[in-house]
Amino acid sequence: MNENDQHETQKPVTKASRKKEMSRRQFLTYTLGGSGGFLAAAMLVPMVRFAVDPVLKPKVSSGWIKVVEANKIGDEPKSFKFQIHQVDGWYESDPELEAWIAKDANGNIFALNPTCKHLGCTVTWAGDAAHKDQYACPCHGAHYTKEGKQLVVAPAPLDQYDVKIESGFVYVGQLHPNVIAKTAK
Repeated sequence: MNENDQHETQKPVTKASRKKEMSRRQFLTYTLGGSGGFLAAAMLVPMVRFAVDPVLKPKVSSGWIKVVEANKIGDEPKSFKFQIHQVDGWYESDPELEAWIAKDANGNIFALNPTCKHLGCTVTWAGDAAHKDQYACPCHGAHYTKEGKQLVVAPAPLDQYDVKIESGFVYVGQLHPNVIAKTAK
């Protein structure tokens, strides 16, 4: 058999028959690409879930915090500290907060947040000798009435806590913009 006979017995390779076959290079490309994609997805799914999980959890409204006995509240504001349980994403803490609690002219108990609305310093009751019956900010001289209405420097009144009296105790709830300062004289 000569070389010409060998070439004649082989089938001619056409484009149609090449398309049906997969080369080794294509096979390795598909196999490695698929395996790499699967491994990348296997690594990314837990990371995405970790990042999105706090967003998917239902929001829990803060409850009521017992602060002080109601009979200890007078006409002059007093400072009371209390702790709340706080969850920020995955970080849980129990920060100590403060409220100035007093009775208004009608005998209703109210609680104010001592954070100055000017720059965030902490105000104190009768903290300035020139303004005895006012909240005063030691940082930049802001002054507030007993009900938290701004007098000097501050752009807004002190924030107010929701308050409820139950079983002889004062409970504070959510913090919100002050509504009693608008009705006070």
